[in-house]
Amino acid sequence: MRAVGLVALATGTGSLSACGLFDDEQVPPPPDPLAVLVTNALDLAGRYDAAMAAFPELADRLGPVAQAHRAHAEELARVTHTTLPSGAATPGATGEPSAPVAGDQKATLALLRTAETEGRQTMAKACIDAPPERAALLGSIAAARATHLEVLR
Repeated sequence: MRAVGLVALATGTGSLSACGLFDDEQVPPPPDPLAVLVTNALDLAGRYDAAMAAFPELADRLGPVAQAHRAHAEELARVTHTTLPSGAATPGATGEPSAPVAGDQKATLALLRTAETEGRQTMAKACIDAPPERAALLGSIAAARATHLEVLR
Protein backbone atom coordinates (compact mmCIF):
# COMPACT_ATOMS: atom_id res chain seq x y z
CA MET A 1 0.00 0.00 0.00
CA ARG A 2 2.78 2.41 0.91
CA ALA A 3 4.61 1.58 -2.29
CA VAL A 4 1.53 2.34 -4.36
CA GLY A 5 1.08 5.63 -2.49
CA LEU A 6 4.71 6.62 -3.13
CA VAL A 7 4.42 5.76 -6.81
CA ALA A 8 1.21 7.79 -7.05
CA LEU A 9 2.88 10.70 -5.25
CA ALA A 10 5.93 10.55 -7.52
CA THR A 11 3.74 10.35 -10.62
CA GLY A 12 1.56 13.21 -9.39
CA THR A 13 4.60 15.38 -8.68
CA GLY A 14 5.96 14.58 -12.11
CA SER A 15 2.78 15.75 -13.77
CA LEU A 16 2.65 18.87 -11.59
CA SER A 17 6.18 19.78 -12.57
CA ALA A 18 5.37 19.09 -16.21
CA CYS A 19 2.56 21.67 -16.09
CA GLY A 20 4.99 24.37 -14.96
CA LEU A 21 3.91 24.60 -11.34
CA PHE A 22 7.38 23.80 -10.03
CA ASP A 23 9.44 24.80 -13.08
CA ASP A 24 12.04 27.50 -12.70
CA GLU A 25 10.10 30.05 -14.71
CA GLN A 26 12.07 33.07 -15.85
CA VAL A 27 10.53 35.98 -13.98
CA PRO A 28 11.98 39.31 -15.03
CA PRO A 29 13.75 41.12 -12.22
CA PRO A 30 12.00 44.15 -10.77
CA PRO A 31 13.12 47.52 -12.12
CA ASP A 32 16.19 48.98 -10.50
CA PRO A 33 15.09 51.44 -7.79
CA LEU A 34 17.71 53.91 -9.02
CA ALA A 35 16.37 53.91 -12.60
CA VAL A 36 14.13 56.86 -11.73
CA LEU A 37 17.31 58.92 -11.32
CA VAL A 38 17.94 58.57 -15.06
CA THR A 39 14.63 60.30 -15.76
CA ASN A 40 15.46 62.93 -13.14
CA ALA A 41 18.78 63.76 -14.82
CA LEU A 42 17.17 63.95 -18.26
CA ASP A 43 14.44 66.16 -16.84
CA LEU A 44 17.04 68.58 -15.50
CA ALA A 45 18.87 68.61 -18.84
CA GLY A 46 15.55 69.40 -20.54
CA ARG A 47 14.94 72.31 -18.19
CA TYR A 48 18.34 73.77 -19.08
CA ASP A 49 17.65 73.25 -22.78
CA ALA A 50 14.36 75.13 -22.42
CA ALA A 51 16.08 77.98 -20.58
CA MET A 52 18.75 78.25 -23.29
CA ALA A 53 16.08 78.21 -26.00
CA ALA A 54 14.27 81.07 -24.26
CA PHE A 55 17.47 82.99 -23.45
CA PRO A 56 20.24 82.09 -25.95
CA GLU A 57 22.61 84.49 -24.18
CA LEU A 58 22.69 81.98 -21.28
CA ALA A 59 23.94 79.11 -23.48
CA ASP A 60 27.62 79.51 -22.55
CA ARG A 61 26.71 79.46 -18.88
CA LEU A 62 24.04 76.74 -18.89
CA GLY A 63 25.17 74.48 -21.74
CA PRO A 64 27.89 72.67 -19.77
CA VAL A 65 25.44 72.02 -16.92
CA ALA A 66 22.86 70.55 -19.30
CA GLN A 67 25.57 68.34 -20.80
CA ALA A 68 26.65 67.22 -17.31
CA HIS A 69 23.08 66.12 -16.58
CA ARG A 70 23.01 64.12 -19.81
CA ALA A 71 26.33 62.50 -18.89
CA HIS A 72 24.92 61.63 -15.47
CA ALA A 73 21.85 60.09 -17.13
CA GLU A 74 24.06 58.00 -19.40
CA GLU A 75 26.12 56.67 -16.50
CA LEU A 76 23.07 56.01 -14.33
CA ALA A 77 21.45 54.18 -17.26
CA ARG A 78 24.57 52.05 -17.66
CA VAL A 79 24.67 51.16 -13.95
CA THR A 80 20.94 50.45 -13.69
CA HIS A 81 20.72 48.67 -17.06
CA THR A 82 18.11 51.19 -18.16
CA THR A 83 17.62 52.15 -21.77
CA LEU A 84 17.85 55.85 -22.47
CA PRO A 85 15.17 57.32 -24.69
CA SER A 86 16.38 57.46 -28.27
CA GLY A 87 18.63 60.49 -28.76
CA ALA A 88 18.46 61.55 -25.10
CA ALA A 89 22.20 62.20 -24.93
CA THR A 90 22.03 64.94 -27.53
CA PRO A 91 20.96 68.50 -26.78
CA GLY A 92 17.28 69.15 -27.23
CA ALA A 93 16.46 65.47 -27.77
CA THR A 94 14.83 64.89 -24.42
CA GLY A 95 11.47 66.01 -25.77
CA GLU A 96 9.38 68.83 -24.47
CA PRO A 97 10.83 70.77 -21.55
CA SER A 98 9.69 69.48 -18.18
CA ALA A 99 8.68 72.89 -16.95
CA PRO A 100 8.14 76.15 -18.74
CA VAL A 101 10.68 78.86 -18.27
CA ALA A 102 9.74 81.97 -16.36
CA GLY A 103 9.16 85.36 -17.94
CA ASP A 104 12.68 86.71 -17.46
CA GLN A 105 16.20 85.42 -16.93
CA LYS A 106 16.22 86.05 -13.20
CA ALA A 107 13.01 84.07 -12.63
CA THR A 108 14.19 81.30 -14.97
CA LEU A 109 17.46 80.98 -13.06
CA ALA A 110 15.48 80.85 -9.81
CA LEU A 111 13.40 77.96 -11.20
CA LEU A 112 16.58 76.15 -12.22
CA ARG A 113 18.06 76.70 -8.75
CA THR A 114 14.95 75.16 -7.19
CA ALA A 115 15.11 72.17 -9.55
CA GLU A 116 18.85 71.70 -8.87
CA THR A 117 18.32 71.92 -5.11
CA GLU A 118 15.57 69.30 -5.23
CA GLY A 119 17.68 67.12 -7.54
CA ARG A 120 20.70 67.40 -5.24
CA GLN A 121 18.59 66.42 -2.24
CA THR A 122 17.14 63.44 -4.12
CA MET A 123 20.61 62.32 -5.18
CA ALA A 124 22.08 62.76 -1.67
CA LYS A 125 19.29 60.62 -0.19
CA ALA A 126 19.81 58.00 -2.90
CA CYS A 127 23.54 58.02 -2.08
CA ILE A 128 22.88 57.39 1.61
CA ASP A 129 20.43 54.58 0.84
CA ALA A 130 22.49 52.98 -1.95
CA PRO A 131 24.73 49.94 -1.69
CA PRO A 132 28.42 50.87 -1.36
CA GLU A 133 29.27 50.04 -4.97
CA ARG A 134 26.84 52.74 -6.13
CA ALA A 135 27.34 55.32 -3.40
CA ALA A 136 30.45 56.84 -4.96
CA LEU A 137 28.68 57.53 -8.26
CA LEU A 138 25.61 58.97 -6.57
CA GLY A 139 27.70 61.07 -4.19
CA SER A 140 29.69 62.48 -7.07
CA ILE A 141 26.49 63.41 -8.93
CA ALA A 142 25.12 65.06 -5.78
CA ALA A 143 28.36 67.06 -5.49
CA ALA A 144 28.13 68.08 -9.16
CA ARG A 145 24.60 69.31 -8.58
CA ALA A 146 25.84 71.42 -5.69
CA THR A 147 28.36 73.06 -8.04
CA HIS A 148 25.55 73.66 -10.56
CA LEU A 149 23.92 75.86 -7.93
CA GLU A 150 27.00 78.08 -8.03
CA VAL A 151 26.63 78.49 -11.81
CA LEU A 152 23.05 79.65 -11.26
CA ARG A 153 23.89 82.47 -8.83
